Amino acid sequence: MTPRDAADANDNRWSDLDRPPLNGPALRRALVRDGGHGSLWCDVEVVERTGSTNTDLAALVTGEKGVDEGAVLVAEEQNAGRGRLDRHWTAPARSGLFFSVVLKPAGVPVERWGWLPLLTGVAVATALSRSAGVDTALKWPNDLLVTVDGEERKVGGILAERAGNDAVVVGIGINVSLRADELPVPGAGSLALAGATTTDRDTVLRAVLRSLEEWYGRWRDAGGDPVASGLQETYAAGCATLGREVRAELPGDRTLVGEAVALDGDGRLVIATADGAREPVGAGDVVHLRPA
Repeated sequence: MTPRDAADANDNRWSDLDRPPLNGPALRRALVRDGGHGSLWCDVEVVERTGSTNTDLAALVTGEKGVDEGAVLVAEEQNAGRGRLDRHWTAPARSGLFFSVVLKPAGVPVERWGWLPLLTGVAVATALSRSAGVDTALKWPNDLLVTVDGEERKVGGILAERAGNDAVVVGIGINVSLRADELPVPGAGSLALAGATTTDRDTVLRAVLRSLEEWYGRWRDAGGDPVASGLQETYAAGCATLGREVRAELPGDRTLVGEAVALDGDGRLVIATADGAREPVGAGDVVHLRPA
């Protein structure tokens, strides 16, 4: 094989038969109904590769033409994917689902928009259970956990970012078919390694977007009220962080250690410290210190 042949093989969308490309037209037919009416999703675009779907959609939202709520951008490969705290990560092409959506929660007070990444976590966990038969737990505030060989592993993450005055771009990354030798870090996992009943990415993506549409509609119809929409109770029930001893690395180089005991009305994690104090944490990096 010549160097050019090798390069062509690497770029060929069908070079790995275990990882076929997503079917963009079929996804649009299934998710975008009646020209966008009757469905949250107004467009689903699949691109072969990009730096970051969040960055691309945010630029469209704030650009001259703007973009409607319900736009979905999916990348077969990201080479500058971003997580919380500006962490970067990459994965083999077509080994996972890497996508972002535009939400414009008009009518919901801005102070309740902080629930959107938690809402997305509930929607994704519900969808993975239904579509792939994988029990998924939520690590506050934005990680998705599965069990691989008896160990808790991160299978995905969520990143929500404001875009302009009226929009939030929510990015979701899910490791689907990553093999053990492809894991970026020891604590990572994938749906395949967790024993998923299917690793068909079209099936999983449809399930996630339908679940997100359902939960977002319920929350928005309740004016963003996490209690009335059932969001707070459902998140707490599926949150692997609650009841654990944790260490929270907070802004300003401050560290807080204690038991995660509750989720408050603003979606903050309440940590009970050894001196009996209870402190709500709205931002930070949380580490689980002991098993549930």
